[in-house]
Amino acid sequence: MKRISLILSGTLLLLASCNQYNNVLKTADYEYKYEAAKEYFVKGQYSRSATLLTELVTLMKGTLRAEESLYMLAMSEFCNGNYDVAHSYFKKYYQSYPKGTYVEYARFYAGRSLYESVPDTRLDQSNTMTAIREFQDFLDYYPYTTLKERVQEMIFALQDKLVAKEYNAAKLYYDLGTYMNNCFYGGSNYEACITTARNALLDFPYASPQRREEFSIMILKAKFHLAQQSVEEKRMERYRDTIDEYYGFVNEYPESKYLKDAQQILAQSEKYVNKK
Repeated sequence: MKRISLILSGTLLLLASCNQYNNVLKTADYEYKYEAAKEYFVKGQYSRSATLLTELVTLMKGTLRAEESLYMLAMSEFCNGNYDVAHSYFKKYYQSYPKGTYVEYARFYAGRSLYESVPDTRLDQSNTMTAIREFQDFLDYYPYTTLKERVQEMIFALQDKLVAKEYNAAKLYYDLGTYMNNCFYGGSNYEACITTARNALLDFPYASPQRREEFSIMILKAKFHLAQQSVEEKRMERYRDTIDEYYGFVNEYPESKYLKDAQQILAQSEKYVNKK
């Protein structure tokens, strides 16, 4: 009986809450609606808060309540996980109120919203680039912010995503190897792998040492396989290029875990060159 009583009490409270919310939605008293939206926000009922604030930001435009309403709306959407919507509202806030009370946090959360919504590295990384720009703009505006360390950590994580995407692209070309059906404009998958990996090393100097090593050994292996599949008149030049790449690799990574693979590539390349 006690359990049934508790369930009934909970149901009644829920119904009362729903009725109260419906009354708030219908009221024309916008001051009351504004206070209710704030209360829902504080209680963590972000969907209700966002619904009310979406209406209020338009109705209260030009009033003292407008700024806070827009910021609360952005935060409500962020807390609800609607990151794209939240980003647009945070951006609208700092553009509308460049000296507003919450402008520093609006700029921070504009970047954070994009950070939370960046896609898998196999997909387009436009949002990742936009998030990095938002964070870099934030640090330009607030170089001494207490949020600096958190922002830098998120920038590094976003940059790692861009590096990972390029690594996956280079690795795909490498794995395709001698498959030619995708090489519509000449060249080969190994050449595409080398170009992609080299560009990544140039474009992302902040890549981790481990990732740079992975790019470098991939270039060496791709050059070796390219030499193997080349026509006779190009083979000697490409084996010599592979040997040069080997020495560049071991100079940079003398204790690499890929050293044994690299030495095997050197031995086979020198065997061909010396035979000629």
